[in-house]
Amino acid sequence: MDERRSDGTDGETTERVDRALLRGLLSLLVAVALVVSLAVGAAVFAPQATDGLGLGEPEPSSEPPPAGERNPPVTDPDDPGVTRYETDVETITSPTVEDFVHAEINERRTERGLEPLEWDGTVASVARAHAADMGQRDYFAHTNPEGEGPYDRFRDVDDYCRAYGENIAMTWIDRRVERPTGGIVRYRTAEALATGLVDQWMNSTDHRRAILEAGETPAWDRAGVGVYITDDGAVYAGQNFCREW
Repeated sequence: MDERRSDGTDGETTERVDRALLRGLLSLLVAVALVVSLAVGAAVFAPQATDGLGLGEPEPSSEPPPAGERNPPVTDPDDPGVTRYETDVETITSPTVEDFVHAEINERRTERGLEPLEWDGTVASVARAHAADMGQRDYFAHTNPEGEGPYDRFRDVDDYCRAYGENIAMTWIDRRVERPTGGIVRYRTAEALATGLVDQWMNSTDHRRAILEAGETPAWDRAGVGVYITDDGAVYAGQNFCREW
């Protein structure tokens, strides 16, 4: 119910109404000004996500712990070798990303009481060849266009693994991408890129089970990481797991 009361002349009532309207208009203008101020503040002061390492420019990558043998006796003939992409912070090379990924995967495993995985250069070569194939033929799947799965591709090269598994991931260097744990990030260093790849896997149930040997996953004893970086900054990565005979 709208209840109104007049204790004076019509002129006094009009004056009170005018004052009320003026106060309402001023309140509206203040509210609009506040909203504009907040929007401008967000545009000016909201920090840009840079490599997930805090505010400002990211630090160049530290020296990664060497994963292991880079030139095994047996390699995949389709292994592309080293690929790279230059950012304004550093030149990101595929071997450096592979070393960081392997070390971080082992760190996640040991935190949960699992043994670290031994680096296998041949398995890494097979993973790298598949990463390159995905990048060059523009698909993203465990099975290639010829219908070959991870174990098929390994058996084309060698046959000492009785159990075999594969995790794959795709992202971009130097573009704003969604962080697996939430928010936006722009990878400009090898170390940050590697952490992002591992986070993708650890935030996916099936991939995390492969890493942590959960469920019916075999107990792996070795693994290799393969990374392929395209000229426009797309990153294809695979970690292949092996249990020897």
